[in-house]
Amino acid sequence: MGLKLQNVSKTFIGKKAVQDISFEVDKPGVFGLLGTNGAGKTTTIRMLLGIIKKDSGEITWNGKKVERKNVNFGYLPEERGVYPKTKIHDQLMYFAELKGMKRQEAEEAIKKWAKVLKVEEYIQMPAEKLSKGNQQKIQFMTSILHNPELIVLDEPFSGLDPVNSEILKNVIIDLVKEGKYIIMSSHQMASIEEFCSDILILNKGKTVLQGNLKEIKETYPANRLEVSTNINIDEYIEDNNMEIEFSKNNEYLIKINSEESAHQLLQVLVNNKIEVNKFEIKKPTLNDIFIEKVGE
Repeated sequence: MGLKLQNVSKTFIGKKAVQDISFEVDKPGVFGLLGTNGAGKTTTIRMLLGIIKKDSGEITWNGKKVERKNVNFGYLPEERGVYPKTKIHDQLMYFAELKGMKRQEAEEAIKKWAKVLKVEEYIQMPAEKLSKGNQQKIQFMTSILHNPELIVLDEPFSGLDPVNSEILKNVIIDLVKEGKYIIMSSHQMASIEEFCSDILILNKGKTVLQGNLKEIKETYPANRLEVSTNINIDEYIEDNNMEIEFSKNNEYLIKINSEESAHQLLQVLVNNKIEVNKFEIKKPTLNDIFIEKVGE
């Protein structure tokens, strides 16, 4: 069951955009598709949704070949596409009917999601009257209005302030609880870490890393130490040959070469009777891993 890509490739005018990519999303949840600009993410998305044809390989949804007629999907593209002069309600109704929804069913869905996303006051306005963030929420509505099984979100948090980001995050959590399969592409690594248990990183059309994010991180040694104390401890950190990456109000993020060096610093602080409020040895972030794999 679910989505499966096997050895999928695509070439444009002699340039390999995607080379032998394979992955599987076999249970509800959020799968992270990552890569730099031009890495092949959008091409992969368009192939798996049947928007463009692959050159080789196999893409199936619930064991059937992916075609528009047998995949009920929702797609939020990175390129925004609301019609500026048209009322939001009319746009939503248009897209709902394109997806086969009856008018009354669509009206109920529009009302429901407008309330959830807090855009009720804008429904009768033309899109050009809305802020970038609210236009983003409207476009997100078009991707979920028809209750799709498979949802692809390309940079879903782009242009959203913290309040609206939180609203969207809660919606995504609820969609997963409802059994939706979601593929998320984003440059905001913190969002990917928050939602995705499994990821795939593309670089120049090739897979450079994939698998369970927690298991991937476990293969990396700890590289940072987070410490909070009651006084300034710069001198103790420097004496221990460590580099301070960030510090504010006696809270420190410190680069470490080993866990042993972190414990040595803790012992020094304890010996000097310094109150330690927080001491946490941290694994590399997804951002660190991403830069290591695709940075040049």
